[in-house]
Amino acid sequence: MSIDFDPVVIAKSFALIFPVELPDKTFIATLVLATRFRPLYAWIGVSLAFFVQCIVAVAAGSLLNLLPHWIVALVSAALFSVGAVILLLHVRKARQEESETEHEFEKKVAKHANDSGLRSIGFSFLVLFAAEWGDLSQLLTANLVARYKEPWSVFLGSWLALLVVSGLAVLLGKTLLRWIDIMWLKLAGAVVCAIFAVISLVEVARTSGLL
Repeated sequence: MSIDFDPVVIAKSFALIFPVELPDKTFIATLVLATRFRPLYAWIGVSLAFFVQCIVAVAAGSLLNLLPHWIVALVSAALFSVGAVILLLHVRKARQEESETEHEFEKKVAKHANDSGLRSIGFSFLVLFAAEWGDLSQLLTANLVARYKEPWSVFLGSWLALLVVSGLAVLLGKTLLRWIDIMWLKLAGAVVCAIFAVISLVEVARTSGLL
């Protein structure tokens, strides 16, 4: 079986997942792990967790493809809309949530501060795997697969976005948070989700003959 990649779908997947995850717990958790363990080990662990999470999301999205096209488009519009609303609801309390999330992960990591090598990689994997299960980015990744029917391209775009987010957390950490206002990042993510929702609704309207 040949594996084909669509650069446009890869770019769209990256463009959706990156702004959604940059201000999310993914970034904060990776930041905390990188301060407790060797940064490279923390990044390897979280990257492997993202790999598995993206595989699960792509599999779920592939199952959605079994539904009629108009239903897939309608579900896509609903999920993108939910994503936009969730991000908007968290805009005002973004800074408070950042502090609470950082404190939460610091408590989880404290007991494993002496782990090294494979143990630190394994713990980083488990922390991110649990944190990301059922996360907004996972739902949106499944949604993208159902919408574009390009599982490999969506997987690559989504995984690359998560790798870049976690890489920024490891390399820049709190410095980046001082440069960029999390409130604006969440707002940007909401706008991107809203745009995808509108596109999906237009597709539903065209399919049903309303446009």
